[in-house]
Amino acid sequence: MAEVEIGIGKTGRRAYGFDDIAIVPSRRTRDPEDVSIAWEIDAYRFELPLVASAMDGVVSPTTAIEIGRLGGLGVLNLEGLWTRYDDPEPLLDEIASLPEDTATARMQEIYAKPIEPDLITARVKQIRDAGVTVAASLTPQRTVQLAQTVLDSGVDLFVIQGTVVSAEHVSSRSEPLNLKRFIADLDVPVLVGGCATYQSALHLMRTGAAGILVGVGPGQANTTRGVLGIGVPMATSIADAAGARRDYLDESGGRYVHVIADGGMRTGGDVAKAIACGADAVMVGSPLARATEAPGRGWHWGHGSYHPELPRGTRVRVEPAGPLAQVLLGPARSDDGTTNLFGGLRRAMAMTGYSTIKEFQKVEVMVSPALLAEGRGQQRAQAVGTAGR
Repeated sequence: MAEVEIGIGKTGRRAYGFDDIAIVPSRRTRDPEDVSIAWEIDAYRFELPLVASAMDGVVSPTTAIEIGRLGGLGVLNLEGLWTRYDDPEPLLDEIASLPEDTATARMQEIYAKPIEPDLITARVKQIRDAGVTVAASLTPQRTVQLAQTVLDSGVDLFVIQGTVVSAEHVSSRSEPLNLKRFIADLDVPVLVGGCATYQSALHLMRTGAAGILVGVGPGQANTTRGVLGIGVPMATSIADAAGARRDYLDESGGRYVHVIADGGMRTGGDVAKAIACGADAVMVGSPLARATEAPGRGWHWGHGSYHPELPRGTRVRVEPAGPLAQVLLGPARSDDGTTNLFGGLRRAMAMTGYSTIKEFQKVEVMVSPALLAEGRGQQRAQAVGTAGR
């Protein structure tokens, strides 16, 4: 791929986000009712290619159950309020009412309470007893400490998730988590991420993970790109990971690792573009935080929002959009694509003639100069507005 000269001493690849590309119609169309958007990973089948992000303002035990009943997979954050407090509801009320200038500091205090292993067991049991697939998330730093508790509690899928997770973490102070050895010893499928490049995706696939999470810093409540300067536009990240999946399939003699696009998707069109770039499923947060059942009370925040030393997230106000079922499956009452997300995906597949997710990954996409120009125009307008203040 051609590189762009940034300066005499530095070049870089041109990368694309969802707004930079468009899905191309084909010669065939199809009845939406003949389209399947189902997704399978390991022994589990889901009618929606949806993994709900493990964020406290998005997934509670109750919403995980509802998401499961609607056909998706809710991931519970095992380092969140649900495993630190017997009754987190007053804390969720408080977070929703915090003034902007004190929100981060107070959230750091709230999340400083130690995690209680008994609560991990109780929350997982609550979801399991409802009869839906159970998925739960830990960061790499706490995986070794709490993994046995999580496995004993009866999770079906285990998620190891951080801002950036690599298969080759180096530390002079402690023994790092050996992902390959750790995953090999588990009896449940593991999802690992985030990653953003071909090489990092390929290395995570080699750990034995059933799926990888692709995306670093694109989410609405994520400030990683501002705080650390790290990130890759999502369309390019997903396409690179899909290329790694193809090469690993050959390398491993046929082992398929699922690519899950994580973050940066606000509309049904974004979801469709993520699949078109090669994702098998999408992990979304802020669209689900807008559901009336969401535990965030109209607010959305990520794991990094309450980091004790360097917060890399912010608490974001999200406008209620309707019940969770309406956000996911419609009917939509607005024309901006932020509700009926998976109805949008189904129609995009129908309009391009594809009947399954794997087929739709082959759809043609184009870089859209008009969209690129529009984006540059908006950036210039914002810059002028800032300069004038």
